[in-house]
Amino acid sequence: MADRAFIVTGPTAGIGYRTALEVARHGEVVLVGRNAAKLDDVRAAVGREGGTAVPVVCDLADPTSVQRAAAEILALDLPIAGLLNNAGVSPTRATTNRLGWDTTFATNHLGPFALTEALAPHLPDGANVVFICSAVEDPGRRFATMAGFRGGRYISAEASARGEWEPGGSALPGGDAYATSKQCNLATVLAFARETPRLRFNGIEPGFCPGSDLGRDAPAVLRAVMKYVVSPIAPLLPYCSNPRTAARMITAVLTDESSGTGMYYDENGRPMTGSALVRDPDFDARVVAETRALLAAVAS
Repeated sequence: MADRAFIVTGPTAGIGYRTALEVARHGEVVLVGRNAAKLDDVRAAVGREGGTAVPVVCDLADPTSVQRAAAEILALDLPIAGLLNNAGVSPTRATTNRLGWDTTFATNHLGPFALTEALAPHLPDGANVVFICSAVEDPGRRFATMAGFRGGRYISAEASARGEWEPGGSALPGGDAYATSKQCNLATVLAFARETPRLRFNGIEPGFCPGSDLGRDAPAVLRAVMKYVVSPIAPLLPYCSNPRTAARMITAVLTDESSGTGMYYDENGRPMTGSALVRDPDFDARVVAETRALLAAVAS
């Protein structure tokens, strides 16, 4: 058994894949994702580089699947030192899960929230819990607004699950759903850091990463250009990165044994601030309370 183990969600492509390979240098990796065949491919890739990994199938958009996966992870009885909530989607059209919840909000916020809540009581003191966030949640972030986002449009957890957002948002298809889910990620990080000081909760904005799997709905030609032309030079551009570079920075935060918590890091690993809304502890607490109530209602 490795001295340490780390959980990585969404490890089958993009940032998650590169991070799983990086993290495997520091301990065993628990690979959490929807596709069993792809998880086996990642496990094999980790093995070829001398690491060890174990796959756990989970659909983060489904609360029942999340609870089942959490129980399976705990049953492995591994020395978990960190949890990376990386899995995310950004579809350009609204879809729903079996409960009728908006898929983007369920996958990006509700699933990671539920997984963290299920695992946190069993994590040792000092364990790292990292959420991949995004500056598009901030309506004051110039690069995000230039890209067409208008910040998170949170009304309530129930409204978000229904795919309802505060008026006046983005014209980008799926833009409000993605920005709001990421705003809730960051609010969760900051609220959990205050609630549970024995663990370390931090958020990371990995930068705009052309070539990551978030653009899977884009036309094939555009995806190819982003992956093979733009991605290699992206780390040289402001606010940008690529999966390999982002993975190294994320791994550094996930494996850090310092006492930092409640931090939000940019694509270069430097501290940054989120929107004015998430800097309000009352807003963060409301997001957490409403999310807990929504998930509890389903569980009951």
